[in-house]
Amino acid sequence: MEEKLPIITCLIIPFLGTTLGSGMVFFMKNKIEPKVQKLLLGFAAGVMMAASVWSLLIPSMDMAVEEGIIKWLPALVGFLLGIGFLLILDTIIPHLHLNSKKPEGIKAKLKNEIMLVLAVTLHNIPEGMAVGVVLATAVNGSAGLTMASALTLAIGIALQNFPEGAIISMPLEAEGKSKGKAFFYGTFSGIVEPIAAIVTILLTGLVTPILPYLLSFAAGAMIYVIVEELIPEAQEGEHSNIGTIGVAIGFALMMVLDIALG
Repeated sequence: MEEKLPIITCLIIPFLGTTLGSGMVFFMKNKIEPKVQKLLLGFAAGVMMAASVWSLLIPSMDMAVEEGIIKWLPALVGFLLGIGFLLILDTIIPHLHLNSKKPEGIKAKLKNEIMLVLAVTLHNIPEGMAVGVVLATAVNGSAGLTMASALTLAIGIALQNFPEGAIISMPLEAEGKSKGKAFFYGTFSGIVEPIAAIVTILLTGLVTPILPYLLSFAAGAMIYVIVEELIPEAQEGEHSNIGTIGVAIGFALMMVLDIALG
């Protein structure tokens, strides 16, 4: 029972971050200022970048050493597979990026708000996988990861989910959607995270030796989202340095959290 409680908590915390961020639509009247949006996008990218290194890639290499595998092999293979997996999803799933009018993925007759939600949902998948695989590794007692490590990662993901929730719900409200509907869309985009985490935990339970590969797989998937979506959107237009500052703040915060608490 004591072990299940932290697991459930770690699964819920990232989703709670998205929900609270989406709830900002009830308290803020206007659309998010472009400078603030750049800062928040950069912050999210920085958090994910640091989490990919300290919570996923380094533990993947440590676990490989424990299992007598070439240290860099699982990190390399998993990382590239993670990149490829997100590339395929990005090519297949119809979605619309923030501030873009041209949908990506397979052509589908979907409303813009649905495709915007799908874009956020797409990059929430690796975040959910990351929490799930770190939880599984902590339960397995490998790579020096503990439940504190998993909780730290969950908190870090929640921190970057908060601005993402606001970034999706507030523009929808500004475009004429009701506050309730904008909140629902923002919250719904985050439901994939606990689902992806649970699926990953079940998968690692069936095949424990793939844990180091799954750790780096999640890292690759997260890096894809950072490079493909978050950083380009944070650097778009004027005042791109604000997005860079956001990356630095997010990276530094997550790095300290991971080292100090993990």
